[in-house]
Amino acid sequence: MAPSWTFAVARDDLTRTVLVDRPAPDPADGEAVLRVDRVGVTANNVTYAVLGDTLRYWRFFPPEPHGLGPDHGLVPLWGFAEVVASRVTGVTAGQRLYGYLPPARHLVVRPGRMDPTGFRDVSEHRSDLPSPYNAYRLTTGDEAYRADEEDLLILYRPLFFTSFMLADHLVDNDCHGASTVVLSSASSKTAYAAAFELRDRGPRLVGLTSPGNVAFTESLGCYDQVLPYNGVAALDRVPTVYLDLSGVPATRAALHAHLGDRLVRDVAVGLTNQTPNADAAGEVFFAPAQMRKRTVDWGRDGLDRRFADAWRRFATIVTGWVDIRVGHGPDALCSTWLEVLAGRTPPRVGHVVQL
Repeated sequence: MAPSWTFAVARDDLTRTVLVDRPAPDPADGEAVLRVDRVGVTANNVTYAVLGDTLRYWRFFPPEPHGLGPDHGLVPLWGFAEVVASRVTGVTAGQRLYGYLPPARHLVVRPGRMDPTGFRDVSEHRSDLPSPYNAYRLTTGDEAYRADEEDLLILYRPLFFTSFMLADHLVDNDCHGASTVVLSSASSKTAYAAAFELRDRGPRLVGLTSPGNVAFTESLGCYDQVLPYNGVAALDRVPTVYLDLSGVPATRAALHAHLGDRLVRDVAVGLTNQTPNADAAGEVFFAPAQMRKRTVDWGRDGLDRRFADAWRRFATIVTGWVDIRVGHGPDALCSTWLEVLAGRTPPRVGHVVQL
């Protein structure tokens, strides 16, 4: 097996990076080795690092097996990997999987709960972490998969899952009686995918974004109105739900001041600003919680089918909204990480790295 490597960041300073070489791992009994093939780098991954301690994201891929100390972290990425070695019945070399991956050449997993759709990593260190992040889906058992759409899945699937569950949660609760839903960071993929799902399902949709992103956000056609962040005073004073995807305290304060008791829900969804102010929100949306509810309501097959149907609708539209840039190798992974971390990536650009 080819040599391996790992890309890591300093947990106390995400701009400090390190690339270390190491021998390729061999699987023990009950283990399989995945070769990480193709991953995306988005603001969502920055969120994982910013909230790495609070929401335990650093625990998915401990640094010690990669020859690093606990002061370093492996930022979780979404993408595709292939099985290159296995000592597990039913998991064979050549299988291609989609899932949560480290910024490294290889990942050792302990497959369990196997079925035709894939398996879950039941490694001890992941046993008490949120179950959806431990699932590895076989491309052969995935209703949403199309070979020519891999890059779209890499960039959007985890975000779209959050957006799909967020929209479903609002509709499931009759939008808390609100007639308007306001989304910050409206030019972000998670926000406009949620708006796409909420379109024509009741509430008026208003996007808040930076002045430079207003034109792009309007061009998507997902929102009834797009305002710059300093335009909050133009909002109608009607019952409103605020979905905070930016984490900017000043925006929350301006909304509370303008809307008062007409702000019926203040929900932190994710952070693109690196300002963890979820404590200031009225509540925090966690997609796996709504997923668990819908798994009970619809069954796992029913949830998968509804997600695949929603993804098919979205995928036909989103190709016109994104320019995919593909980098190659660990150096590209490092430079892309620093660009996304600094917020220099235009909203229309999506970064994929072929490793």
